[in-house]
This record gives sequence, C-alpha cells and structure tokens, in this order.
Amino acid sequence: MRPRTARGFLLAAALGCAAGYGQSARGRAERAAKTVAVPFVGCPSFGQVESVEAPKGTSQRVAIGEEAGRALAYYKSADGISVLAPRGWYCQGVSGSGGAALYLGPGPIVHFSDGWEGLDGAAMEVDDFDGGASGRYEIAEVIARVFPRYRALADRNWGLDTPLPSGPYPKDTLRYRGDTVVEYRTPARTEGLGNFNSRLGKNELPIVGVAILLPGSSRSSLDDSHLLRLSVRFPPELARLAPAIVHYAER
Repeated sequence: MRPRTARGFLLAAALGCAAGYGQSARGRAERAAKTVAVPFVGCPSFGQVESVEAPKGTSQRVAIGEEAGRALAYYKSADGISVLAPRGWYCQGVSGSGGAALYLGPGPIVHFSDGWEGLDGAAMEVDDFDGGASGRYEIAEVIARVFPRYRALADRNWGLDTPLPSGPYPKDTLRYRGDTVVEYRTPARTEGLGNFNSRLGKNELPIVGVAILLPGSSRSSLDDSHLLRLSVRFPPELARLAPAIVHYAER
C-alpha cells in the first residue's frame, strides 16, 4: 500500500482531473453556488495489521446549495478518503492489499469475521482501487466496462484465465463527463457498477454514483493507476441529496 499521505494526494488529484469538464453549463452553475460551511467528521480505519484513529478537523466550506449544506457533513477517513454524506451518519474506513474504502450508513458499521453489519439499507461506499497491488484487477474490469479508450491497457494487465467483460452492465445507465469520469445508475436488485466488488450488494434501492479513472504515467502498466468509485444508495426521502454528493466528488 502507498503511504496515507500519498493516498490523500492522489485523491486530491482525482478531484482536479474530474474538474476538467467544469467548462460545461453545470460546472459554471456550480461555481456560482454559495459556499456553505458543513461539519467535519473523522472516520477511523483499520487495515491488515493496524488500526488508525479518526482524523481531527474543522468545518469545511463547500460550494453546494444551502438546502443540501444543511443536511450534509464532510467525512474523512484515516486513509485520506473524503466525501459528503448525510449528517449524523456513522463511518468506517478500511484498507488492504487492493486499496482503501470508506463505508457510511445511518447506524453503526461493524465488521465481523463473517461479514459486515450496518450496510444493508441506506448506505454509501467510496473505494480507491490501487493499481500497484491486487486492485489492478478491479481497475482492469471497470476499464473494460466503462472506459473504452483504455481497453488495451486493461487487456495488457489482466493476466487471469477468465476473459475480461466487454461493455457496460446491461441494466446500468451511464453518463460520461469525460474519457475518465462516468456517472452511473444501477437499478434496484441488479448487478452493476454500483455494487461491483462492493459491500453494498443488492436490495430494493437503486445505487447512483461516479467512477473516476486516474491513469498512471505508464502506457503499458497499471502500477501507478487508481480508480475511485463513489456508490450512493439512498431511500426516496434522501434521494434529493445524491446529486450534490456526486457532483462534489467530481469537483
């Protein structure tokens, strides 16, 4: 795994790359939005050999609508992953050989030997898949599904006996914001980008979010590549907050 400081830098770089489509009408509207202060919430994290205490911080000023600002908080894990999510939620970070993730939900999130508790209903997940480790396989599969410009790179780095998939999940809805940024919607009770290699699984709620590819400097290797995926599964009463969460992650 890369040092946590490097991970934080890469996440910041991802937001900068995603901002490349900011010249669109939506980007101009977002820049005109008022800057709202939202509370900071630190999230503890555990890995293969250690646990890390939640980081400390102060309220963050973000460019979102006032209504969303009153309902959201800024969550940041000990691994450097940050996201907007509903106020009052619980959060737990985790890291391993394939990268790091941050889980969020309205109730306590607990890891047991046979699985996780607290992610069955409304929940969020942010993943940072690391191409320098076993996360290369997740990156290659997502590239094969939604980033066709980089398909050859995925093929060169797959190395497994089973073939790479070809094209998006059949029932997913995709909206591209550039060659390396795609918003998606995975319908309820359906396999898709929202629950691919995810703790969220499938239930009666759809999943929306965004995937952001950070290609590395090499044209032949995924070693210094990352893939960031945000998955948001909200009930109808919270669905109005999802666009602000997704758009903030893209910026």
